[in-house]
Amino acid sequence: MKRILTYGTFDLLHYGHIRLLKRAKELGDYLIVALSTDEFNAVKNKKAYHNYETRKKMLEAIRYVDLVIPENTWEQKEDDVKKYFVDTVVMGDDWKNDERFESLRKYCDVVYLERTEGVSTTKIKKELGLQQAINGVDQIPFVKNKG
Repeated sequence: MKRILTYGTFDLLHYGHIRLLKRAKELGDYLIVALSTDEFNAVKNKKAYHNYETRKKMLEAIRYVDLVIPENTWEQKEDDVKKYFVDTVVMGDDWKNDERFESLRKYCDVVYLERTEGVSTTKIKKELGLQQAINGVDQIPFVKNKG
């Protein structure tokens, strides 16, 4: 059995996420998704719209995903690969050449998949008028001046 592992926040689940998961699953038999916890997102200065438990349930409902595990730190990747007997780590190509993933090559294959053009969580937030977190508060529509 060939095991595949990917990492992400998977907030505002969209077609790009589904396409990444589908292509990752096609590389093996068993797909593990390490999902960033709310606490880890805070370390990364990121705030998801949905909390960890909701994002986990959404991922578990996707037929390509076999197991969802928490991503708590940047440093856990090597341990995850060993613990889950991972053959290949798959990430979007925006992570290409990042040492956090390149360092895993001594334990498994590392594959970068092309991102889906025209869709991203950042783009969706922008088009919906959602702004980045301010004082720890996220997902507030921009207020337009009336004057």
